Amino acid sequence: MSLIGKKVGCFTTQAFVDGNFKEVTCEDLKGKWSVFVFYPADFTFVCPTELGDLADNYDEFQKIGCEVYAVSTDTHFTHKAWHDASDTIKKIKYPMLADPTHKISEDFGVLLEDEGLALRGSFIVNPEGEIVAYEVNALGIGRNSNELLRKVQAAQFVAEHGDRVCPAKWEPGSETLKPGLDLVGKL
Repeated sequence: MSLIGKKVGCFTTQAFVDGNFKEVTCEDLKGKWSVFVFYPADFTFVCPTELGDLADNYDEFQKIGCEVYAVSTDTHFTHKAWHDASDTIKKIKYPMLADPTHKISEDFGVLLEDEGLALRGSFIVNPEGEIVAYEVNALGIGRNSNELLRKVQAAQFVAEHGDRVCPAKWEPGSETLKPGLDLVGKL
């Protein structure tokens, strides 16, 4: 069953962000683009490479009006401890959401119930709180934040220009397509 068009369920959780603990709720998503990046656990191996890559691109997400939320089933206390222990995690400026109850991971369909961990899921959520794109990877497969950024830009373009679509490898400023009978069999 596809999650495209699914409204993000209501949640309230603690986050570690900017050296502090902060409450984040589903209300924080309203009216802006969001990316949820689920990862299995703090103090692991692939996770810091992904989260560090995302931290390196965080300013680019902010420039296009998109907030990034990293989510694991760890607590906000564990997020702080990891931040304090790892130079890679220290550079993170986006909120690291705690999901010890597994409610958020379950809502997004990435919870591995028997392990209490989340799969590597990346979700793009529009300003109406609906999932418009997502990708879920097995635990050992890392992601690329440049591609995630490109997908957010494409989703924003399509939302703004409803009569146009973005072809493979589309980048901002590149040619788009206007679906119609004249394109059938021509591409």
